[in-house]
This record gives sequence, C-alpha cells and structure tokens, in this order.
Amino acid sequence: MKKLATLISAALLSASFASTASAQDTMAMVVSTLNNPFFVTMKEGAEAKAKDLGYKLIVLDSQNDPSKELSNVEDLTVRGVKAILINPTDSDAVSNAIRMANRSGIPVLTLDRGASRGDVVSHIASDNVAGGEMAGKYIMEKVGEKARVIQLEGIAGTSAARERGEGFMKTVNSGGLELLGSQPADFDRTKGLNVMENMIAANPDVQAVFAQNDEMALGALRAVQASGKDVLIVGFDGTEDGIAAVNRGLLGATIAQQPDLIGALGVETAVKVLKGETVEKYIPVDLKVIAK
Repeated sequence: MKKLATLISAALLSASFASTASAQDTMAMVVSTLNNPFFVTMKEGAEAKAKDLGYKLIVLDSQNDPSKELSNVEDLTVRGVKAILINPTDSDAVSNAIRMANRSGIPVLTLDRGASRGDVVSHIASDNVAGGEMAGKYIMEKVGEKARVIQLEGIAGTSAARERGEGFMKTVNSGGLELLGSQPADFDRTKGLNVMENMIAANPDVQAVFAQNDEMALGALRAVQASGKDVLIVGFDGTEDGIAAVNRGLLGATIAQQPDLIGALGVETAVKVLKGETVEKYIPVDLKVIAK
C-alpha cells in the first residue's frame, strides 16, 4: 500500500508539473471574427510563429459580438494562459475584456484594432490613417481632382474604421475629392452590396468608391456591375480575393496590409514580454498600394 501511495503521489506530481509547464507555454488569440479572410490570414500567421517559437496558441472567435469577446477572455483567464492577443470587435467595448485580463495579471496585446481603455502592452497594426490617405490620393490621381466619391465605412466604434476614414477625409477636406456620401457597411461583403445599391440610386453621378476593406469593396463591385456604370473602386486590406479582383481589372486598387505579419509580430512580441523584455507600445506594419 505504501508503494502504491508513493506511485500515486508521483503521478499526481508529474501531472501537476505537466499542467504547469503546459500553461507556461500557452498563449491565446481572440479574433473579432473568423468569417473574414483577413483575420483568418492573421490567425494563420500567429499560429505559424507560435509553432516556430514552441508555444501553444489557443484561438477563439468572438463572432463580432462584444459579449462573446468578454466571455472568451473570461474563459482564457480561467485557463491561466500567459498572454492574450486580442483583435477587438469594438475599441470601446473591448476595454472590459482587457481590464478583466489586467486584473488576472495577464499581459494583453492588441492586433489591427486598438482599444480605447485598459492596459495594453503593445499594439501591432498598420498605419490606418496613412492607408486611408493613400486611397484618397490614388483616386484623385486616377479620376482627377474634385472626383465625386462615396465611402463605405467599417464597423462603427472600431479603430480601423475611424482611422481609415480619418486618412481618407484628409484628401476630401483638402479639396481633392467631393464626398457624395459615407455610410457604414460593417466590413461585410453582402452589406457592401446592399449599401452601395442604395447609394448609387441616390448618387447616380458617382465616379469612385473607397471601401474601408476588400470585403465591402467586392460587395460594392457587384452593385456597380449591376448598374452598368463605370466607377473606380478602391478597397483596403490586400486580401487574396481583393488582389485577384485587382489583377482581373475589376477593382482599381487595394491598400494592402500584411495580416500574416501582424499575427506573427503579435506572437513574437508576446514572447518578448513573457521573457521580461521591453517592447514598443506601437509596432507599425508597412502598407502598400496594389494596382494593376
């Protein structure tokens, strides 16, 4: 019996050690939605880097729902992950989730979209303001000054939508473009189609469209094709579908991000944090215009 007790004790100790070691090697990524190819690519970049660095990565989908996002982070704090990478559904709403992680002593890094409150160790993202301005200048170069444009906005409350719009409006406010209208289509292809149909009907003289992501741009493309009009469309993200549409001459351009690199840098930066290294509060990822 004594020998059996010793064996059981050793087994429990071994299991406890394995559990602790596993927790030490685990970080998590909470994504706003995996129903968008951009974020799927970002997830894949993070997974590849985590594997290279010997870390286990848990990925949870918030399905564009802040309450689901909060639940995901709560689950991760219970699991005892060592770091959380979060791509917020909403820059304000995510603050509650971040503060929950803060109270648990888990370092938080934001990807692509920032957070308005809460303690974030580092934010890894493209310069969305610069990207929006790049889109405006491209339209002005191709269509001419005072070109009549429509803007399709992303999800209200996200830093990406706010910043891309801010950059685009720099060109509009400088007198370079005439903005006929600007409405949200929530970064969604179907909504991009529906909103664009209504906006074409209300603004038949439109010459160009800036969509704050490629999914909306591709939805707008269908609406433009159905209308029979010649309208230049510029998207944002540089997704596989977006670039393919540019190469086929269907979209004028896309402002390309590098979502795989954003994900990879997120994991790389989290590992540095866990090792006690100092990291930058903001790590920018380069953008470029992709046009045929």
